Amino acid sequence: MKRILPVLVSSAALSLAAFTAPATANDRYGQRPPVVLSPDLSAPWVMQLGGQAAPRGGVVYRTKPQQPRTVVRQQRSLSEQPRRATQVAAAAAPRVKPKPARQLAPQFLPQTVAYNGGEKPGTIIINTHERFLYHVMGNGQARRYGVGVGKQGHAWSGTERITRKAEWPDWRPPASMIKRVREQEGRILPAHMKGGPDNPLGARALYLGSTLYRIHGTNQPWTIGQAVSSGCIRMRNEDVTELYERAKVGAKVIVI
Repeated sequence: MKRILPVLVSSAALSLAAFTAPATANDRYGQRPPVVLSPDLSAPWVMQLGGQAAPRGGVVYRTKPQQPRTVVRQQRSLSEQPRRATQVAAAAAPRVKPKPARQLAPQFLPQTVAYNGGEKPGTIIINTHERFLYHVMGNGQARRYGVGVGKQGHAWSGTERITRKAEWPDWRPPASMIKRVREQEGRILPAHMKGGPDNPLGARALYLGSTLYRIHGTNQPWTIGQAVSSGCIRMRNEDVTELYERAKVGAKVIVI
């Protein structure tokens, strides 16, 4: 094609020159009109040149260059890099074990409930399986509180009486308890702790017979409803304070 093109162009130029030569007396017209080549004649050449720029009737036509797909892919990959980096960092980060919930379940809040048992008013009944303490009020009613009870190996049952009561009691853990906690948990318990908000016995304590067990408050109210103690009956400080005012020394306590 490249060899034929000059020949065609030269022939067209010669023909054009012949028609545009000066007019003679024999010419029919004084001046012949110029021959106009259709711009479409160059269309086949444009097609053969693969869509490249070519003159067409004095106007230059250019095809719109296509953007390489690789560039678009690179841009997408770059935009995704921050998100991927975040995902990789999140996957590599150590998982933090969620802390246990420290909210008391609603059923363990104080409630006045129906009671149809045969115990006299003033009696305290503790159901360690249900984690409830009932203070019999009479008239077919009882005041119910949520409690924490002895963990496995420290649960007990029986009947005792309240021998004394104390406000913000001191704590003197027995030697057997100090030894057990040190061996099993690695903690060193104090031989004596003065009463106060940080004391494990809480705001009030009701001592049961001649045993080491008590109904007492706690500095860990979120443990109410669980089997976590060494045998004592735990209550919220608000609840044990209310029971302290209602219960009398000598009252019967039944643990089942």
